[in-house]
Amino acid sequence: MRGNITILFISIGFFLLLDWYVFTGIKALTELLQPTSRKIIHLIFWSLTAWSVFNLFIMYTGIYVTWPTWLRSVSIGLILVLFLTKLIFVLFLLMDDIQRLVQLCIYWLQDKPADATTPSISRSDFLMKAGLVVSAIPFTGMIYGILVGAHDYTVRKKRIVLKHLPAAWNGLKIVQLSDIHSGSFYNKTAVKRGVEMVMQQKPDIIFFTGDLVNNVASEMDNYIDVFSELKAPLGIYSTLGNHDYGDYVAWESARAKEDNLDKLIGVHKKMGWDILMNEHRILKKDGQEIAILGIENWGAKGHFPKYGKMHLAYPGTEQVPVKLLLSHDPSHWDAEVLKKYKDIDIMFAGHTHGMQFGIEKGPLKWSPVQWMYDQWAGLYEKNNQYLYVNRGFGFIGFPGRVGMAPEITVIELFNT
Repeated sequence: MRGNITILFISIGFFLLLDWYVFTGIKALTELLQPTSRKIIHLIFWSLTAWSVFNLFIMYTGIYVTWPTWLRSVSIGLILVLFLTKLIFVLFLLMDDIQRLVQLCIYWLQDKPADATTPSISRSDFLMKAGLVVSAIPFTGMIYGILVGAHDYTVRKKRIVLKHLPAAWNGLKIVQLSDIHSGSFYNKTAVKRGVEMVMQQKPDIIFFTGDLVNNVASEMDNYIDVFSELKAPLGIYSTLGNHDYGDYVAWESARAKEDNLDKLIGVHKKMGWDILMNEHRILKKDGQEIAILGIENWGAKGHFPKYGKMHLAYPGTEQVPVKLLLSHDPSHWDAEVLKKYKDIDIMFAGHTHGMQFGIEKGPLKWSPVQWMYDQWAGLYEKNNQYLYVNRGFGFIGFPGRVGMAPEITVIELFNT
């Protein structure tokens, strides 16, 4: 508990110190304004500071979880937006202070009369205005990411040729969803629109590759009716992601955590989804087979859990000509699938969200998440084995997306 209190006070102290420093720049920018206008701007600035500190305290006490989802999302989003904006403005303040320090040092090194006093060096008007303009760019982008980007569902289509695909399955249309994170949602109407877009693709089969919730099964209570609208002739197959186990919650007992997972598995079933817990299904059409395998979360990076058991899911599929694997974490592909299961034709994953931030324009494809994951968004191929990493349907942490739209994947399989 003391450690948590220490972290709380350090965080608050850092916030206040940062805001005090930023305020020195705000004062310089507003000094020529009318007194009333200047006071209003200063009052707004410190009100936002007080609001941020209040949110930190509420998060610490645990009261935060009782707030409506939309209010939590807006609060977190605004704190992140303001924090990043201030950090960028601070860079210009530092440049200005370094420049002022250099001028002061030059003055001290010059020959001065004995009664000379140290001059007052004002802040650079250019640097302050430049800092304001530059810091407004991420501010505007992140606000757009919250208001628009969070629900800007994008359909991405891929055509994959599998030489061993049986003729009866030629043209199979798969829709993949991943990382719904229902606990972050604050706009049910927009989410419904995303589900309607899925159904407009007329999928033969739907795959969901984990992270239905942020932490607890009850997050789905208000969205079971929405996702129950998903239908496909060949069924909906799902698996678990790292957030689905409740590993990031302080439970009253181990039993409470187990009950939560049982409830979440029940949610999958209630929606008509066939959840694969280290197991497989063999689908037949005109006497020809394909196999759907699904394992629990298995991560090779970032200390994510390894609950998945391929040695349980794989047996019984050896003779099936095409095998499709649902596995939440893309790092599983390099770490185990490519090494031990060379007849897995396609692995479907999610997990990265494309970090909900990046640039994807033409040949340019970049996100900070690529510093951790070699495969983080889109289609990858090695030795005729494929991996598709879905960018995620929902969001977590930052309640928006900037340059990395939520994704509905459509993959069609052909044998030629």
